[in-house]
Parts: sequence; C-alpha cells; structure tokens
Amino acid sequence: MPGGSWEKIISITKDGIKSIGMIKRKSKRGKRIALLVDGPNILRKEFGVKLEDIVDALEGLGDIRVAKVVLNQYAPQGLIEAVSNQGFEAVVVSGETGVKLAVEAMREIYNPNIDVIAIATRNAEFLPIILKAKERGKETVVIGIEPGFSVALKHAADYTIILAPRREPE
Repeated sequence: MPGGSWEKIISITKDGIKSIGMIKRKSKRGKRIALLVDGPNILRKEFGVKLEDIVDALEGLGDIRVAKVVLNQYAPQGLIEAVSNQGFEAVVVSGETGVKLAVEAMREIYNPNIDVIAIATRNAEFLPIILKAKERGKETVVIGIEPGFSVALKHAADYTIILAPRREPE
C-alpha cells in the first residue's frame, strides 16, 4: 500500500492463537529484532500463548537475532527446557522479573546490531523502555494479550500485536 502503512492479521484456527491486530506505523522489512518475553506475564496457562505464536507474529518485520524469555525462580523445569528447545535464552531470576527484563532491553537498545526492540508483556511498567528505544532510533513492538494489556504501551509502540487467548475444545 502507498505510504508504507499496512495491517496484518494472523489467524491460526482450531485451538491456535489468533493475532487480532497488528498495527504498523512505519517500517521496512529485513530489520534485526531483539525479542524479550515477560514470561510470568505472557506465558500463563490460562492464556495458552506459545513462543512460536509470538515468533510467527513478528515474521513480517524482520529476523529475530536476540530471543530471551525472562522467568522467575518458580518457573517449572519443563517450561525452562521448552524455552531453550525453541531457541530462546531462558533467563531465570530470583526476585522481580521486570527489573531483569528492563536491563536486558536496555542492553539491546544500545546494541548497534539491533534495529527493533520487541517486548511481549501486558505491563505498563515497560513504557519507559519503549520510549527510550524510540529516542535511540529503534523501532518498537509490543506484543500482548487481553485482558489487562496496557493501553499506554499499545499507543507508544510503533507496532502493536494483540494475541487472542487459545480456547480449549469443549
């Protein structure tokens, strides 16, 4: 479409995730992406979000060069192994995961080999990270799920991807 704006809607039927909205303001394909996932906030059983759903939603933006999932010390060993088996770095912390995610995000904001900062979270506490990334010339993506996806995050990022929860068959 002219002007470089487009919308992408991903739908994986049956019990799959459906990205109900991806809003692009401006970007070029082939960007180098750092993807950081707020594990306790996004990878919750009741949501049924899988890492491949997040990766699939980002595929049109570029190549994921950094992929990390921040988890707390209570994360089951099976989840940690699954994260690693999918090519993500599992970052396990004792205490607050938000602090570690913010530190990892700042590292990637100052990484000259990264063009796009993508954060999968619903939490508004990461708004300063999005704003700092934009200030440093990085494009930003927030990936979240309802309910509780921060409106401030949705509006601050260059891209917003909203995932719909998986529905269990009845």
